[in-house]
Amino acid sequence: MSKWDGKSKGTVLGYRIFVFCIKNLGIRTAYFMLYFVACYYFLFLTKSNRAMYYYFKERLGYSSFKARKMVYNSYYTFGQTLIDKTALSAGLRNQFTYEFDGIENLRKLLSEKKGGVLISAHIGNFEINEYFFNDIDSELQINVVTTDNEHRAIKEYLESISKEPNAKFIILQEDMSHIFEINNALANNELVCFTGDRYFEGTKSLTADFLGKETTFPAGPFLIASRLRVPVVFVYVMKEPKMHYHLYARVAEVSHRNEKELLKTYIKSIEFMLSRYPLQWFNYFDFWNAFPQDKK
Repeated sequence: MSKWDGKSKGTVLGYRIFVFCIKNLGIRTAYFMLYFVACYYFLFLTKSNRAMYYYFKERLGYSSFKARKMVYNSYYTFGQTLIDKTALSAGLRNQFTYEFDGIENLRKLLSEKKGGVLISAHIGNFEINEYFFNDIDSELQINVVTTDNEHRAIKEYLESISKEPNAKFIILQEDMSHIFEINNALANNELVCFTGDRYFEGTKSLTADFLGKETTFPAGPFLIASRLRVPVVFVYVMKEPKMHYHLYARVAEVSHRNEKELLKTYIKSIEFMLSRYPLQWFNYFDFWNAFPQDKK
C-alpha cells in the first residue's frame, strides 16, 4: 500500500539560513539559492527521484527526458512554497498577491453557522490557507487535523518566528479523542481542515483509481466528512508565477455515510488541479506502490 512515514526532510540550520536570506536579502535571493538546493536533492535523493519520475512518466505520460527535467523543477517549486510559507509566517504577507476562486462558497459555508470541513491535499501550498481566510473573516478559527510526526525542533523554530498564527492543530490520537475536538470546533462554527492524500500504515484506508492506477487513501477524512452533516469544501492554494497565489474552493456533493463516493469526487478534483499544476504534486514517496522492493 502507498503510505507516508510521517517524516519530512530538512534541518533547523537550513531553515535559519533561508529565514536570514528572506529577511535580509529578499525572497528572490532565497529563490536563487534554491537552484543549488534542488540540484542536491536531484542528485542524491534516489527514492524520491524515482517516485517523482514514475509520477511524471507513468502517470502523466511525459517522455523520459521531460520527466527527468520535471523532477528537478518539482524540487525547485516545492522549495519556493516552503520559502513563501516561511515569509508569510514572518509577516511578509504584502510581498505576495492573491486570487480568490470560489470565495462565495466559503462565505456561504460560514453564514450557515454549522462549521465546515475542508479537505485539501499535499499539492500547492495548502498550509498557508489561513492567510487567505483572514481576508474573509479575521475572527475565523481553522483547526488543522494532523499527526505529530514533524521534526519537533523545526516546528518549534518556525513557531518562534511566526506572527500570530490563526490555526489550531488537532492531533490524531489512537484513542480517537480527536473526534471530540472536531465536534467541538464544528459546534463553534469553526473550520476543520484535513488532507486526504497520505495514508499511514495501521490506519483505516480506502482504495481507488487515481491517475489511471489504483492506490490507497486514508479513510478517516472521508468517513468523518460523510457523517457529520456539515458542508464539505475542497480547498487548494496553488502557486502561480511571480509570487502570486490562487485559492480554489469547491463545494463537494456529499451523500450521507458514503465515504467512497466522496473519495471519488475528491480524486477528480485533485486530478483537475494537477492537469493545471503538474509540478505541484508534493508527495515524494512511492504513492502508487510501484516499487514494493523498497519496503522490504
